[in-house]
Amino acid sequence: MTEEIRCKVEYGIATVTLNRPEKRNAITAAMLEGLDATLRELAADIAVRVVVLRGEGKVFCSGADLRELSSRPDVGDVEGWIVGVFQRLEGLRQPTIAMIQGDALAGGCELALHCDLRVASEKARFNIPVARLGFILPFAFGQKLVEIVGPAHARQMLLTGGFVDARRAYEIGMIHQLVPAEQLEAAAYDLAATIADNSPLSVSGLKKMILRAISLRERIDHGDIDEIVKHSQKSADAVEGVTAMLEKRKPRFHGE
Repeated sequence: MTEEIRCKVEYGIATVTLNRPEKRNAITAAMLEGLDATLRELAADIAVRVVVLRGEGKVFCSGADLRELSSRPDVGDVEGWIVGVFQRLEGLRQPTIAMIQGDALAGGCELALHCDLRVASEKARFNIPVARLGFILPFAFGQKLVEIVGPAHARQMLLTGGFVDARRAYEIGMIHQLVPAEQLEAAAYDLAATIADNSPLSVSGLKKMILRAISLRERIDHGDIDEIVKHSQKSADAVEGVTAMLEKRKPRFHGE
């Protein structure tokens, strides 16, 4: 397993750490593989009652490493792979807590949203800037955002591509607990310990019940949306958006 994904278990609480701080914990193919393998192992570990997901350094996760993933011809359907790993996180038997100390951007924001609970410091920021890059969010990710913050706030986030600070994220229900930066770790692990002290049979059953209650979302036909998403990925705007981001300049979009 890559050193960029670390896992430690203490007192029934597993801590999974994105360990690429020098690159703002941007997700690589190796990290996806490592995270997927870790989640499979944790699902089978009856001693683990809660999972805390965190990022090393000042940033939770800045999203996918577009430069690395785009240079890997062996990766294949990157989007489908990321969606699958994030959905494995969501469906994990144990409750999951995202501990967000700083930026949770793009795929990093979605990663946090696929956890059951989110505890954030006052320094945290969130955004999903696909409109600034010329892409369209995969249906499953857009659906998850709408599910958590509602269509009104999802519109604002997606159509502007702007940042949502921690206070606003708390107000719109994106995070469950907002604390000063120096209290973040204690708050996250206090929450984890509270859940770990409950009946594991009850907790896993309650999580399964909640997932079943929202399972009708999986029956929504979105083939036409998928085609729009694929078209956007191959568009001139997408090429320009990624190039401009890497060159740190404002993109020049033409709607093509």
